[in-house]
Amino acid sequence: MFGYVMVNKEKLSKEENDTYLGFYCGLCDCLHQTYGRSGQVALNFDMTFLAILLSGLYESEVTFREYRCPFHPTKKRNLFHNEMIEYASDMTILLTYLKCEDNWEDERKKSSYIYQKALKKKFLKVQEKYPDKVKKIKEVLERTHQLEENKCEDIDALAGLSGVMLGEVLAYHKDEWYQLLYEMGDYLGRFIYIMDAYEDVEKDISKNCFNPFIDIYQKSGFDKRVKNMLELMIAHSSEAFERLPVLEYANVLRNILYSGVWARYEMVRKKREDSKNGRSV
Repeated sequence: MFGYVMVNKEKLSKEENDTYLGFYCGLCDCLHQTYGRSGQVALNFDMTFLAILLSGLYESEVTFREYRCPFHPTKKRNLFHNEMIEYASDMTILLTYLKCEDNWEDERKKSSYIYQKALKKKFLKVQEKYPDKVKKIKEVLERTHQLEENKCEDIDALAGLSGVMLGEVLAYHKDEWYQLLYEMGDYLGRFIYIMDAYEDVEKDISKNCFNPFIDIYQKSGFDKRVKNMLELMIAHSSEAFERLPVLEYANVLRNILYSGVWARYEMVRKKREDSKNGRSV
């Protein structure tokens, strides 16, 4: 679910990379300060993107301080902070907790059960702040669970539910930008679901778990067919983004939408191709 909406560092300038790290490290620090070490573990690229997007759109002023990270101690970094990073921190806890709950119900993953318990009180705090969002996302996950239990192979229906979930997350306020943010999140959520299913198909086959791509995985043109789906989803999401009046951080956001999101696909595709050709991976 997480880790697909990432930046392509090779195509960023030094200034742009520093900006990205400022948000990433700022979100890490915000999770730690607000939700402790267990909350900090939930840090991910996807919610960093959310923080940058909303900061750029709403022109939310950023404060920063220098910090020497224990994981990267050789150089001081700037930690950014603003209300959008706080919101992204809340959404990180919300989505991580519900994903752990879903993993436990679907696959009985003990690690998800343990982490879910660790996040329970933190999640309840988020639920108090955003009861409507939590309610809608829970309904989406329940519907997704039902479709997967019935082994539904309608990728549009399944990905569409993921779209509803991320649409709710990106749509910060019910204001003039609500519809475009929701639309952007909708298609980005669909992209993530399809990408996640594409990456996990072999693992799911081996574990006898549901995956909507199982029946077409061995068919000719599978990779191309999935890439066409992904291209369509990210094109619609990017189109909605381009209609938003985002000026600050726009280059970083475009880097993610037009380049970064494809990093995982290329990695999975190459690994699968090498495996089929008998090359070590």
